[in-house]
Amino acid sequence: MSITLIIIAITVLVSLYAWQNQNLMEAWVHHPQSVAQDKEWWRLLTSGFLHADFMHLFFNMFSLYIFGGVVEQIFLGIFGFPVGAVIYVVLYLVAIIVSDLPTYFKHKNDSRYYSLGASGGVAAIIFSSIYFNPLTELLIFPIPFPIQGYIFGALYLALSYYMSTKSHDGINHSAHFYGAAFGLVVSIILVPGQIQNFFDQVLG
Repeated sequence: MSITLIIIAITVLVSLYAWQNQNLMEAWVHHPQSVAQDKEWWRLLTSGFLHADFMHLFFNMFSLYIFGGVVEQIFLGIFGFPVGAVIYVVLYLVAIIVSDLPTYFKHKNDSRYYSLGASGGVAAIIFSSIYFNPLTELLIFPIPFPIQGYIFGALYLALSYYMSTKSHDGINHSAHFYGAAFGLVVSIILVPGQIQNFFDQVLG
């Protein structure tokens, strides 16, 4: 079975259960102050399996489904099984943790701050996919025409960084930025030979 589908299934089941179980939601959500004061480090990871509502869950899991299968097959093709499978899962899970760290340091003394969602891990997979397939055309609402992956990636990073410094809309934009950057950097480290191919495609 697809590793991506397994991750999606687990995330959906955990999110649905947490909506009915407030104790689990409170114990697993990312609350930086609890991490700092009570050493509840698991929250950096478990929060990636929780979502605020159905649309939040659907958007993240649909994005993971679209891009995750591509990255999964690439890693399996390059590294074989089970090494490629392990690399794929570790990239996703570690990206969730890494993308939450800036939020932790920024809000560790803020008792009112909470965050949740798989966006950091999903962003890492999306940008890994863009690294391997920079010319993939994406339809991004509300843009009425398809844009190529590398253009989307540049716009995504710029907007996420800007929103993380200026916005107060309740969305953890820094997790999007750092998750995306982490996925791209790790993919370059894992498959450095793709760099030349990336630029050949973009410039050619």
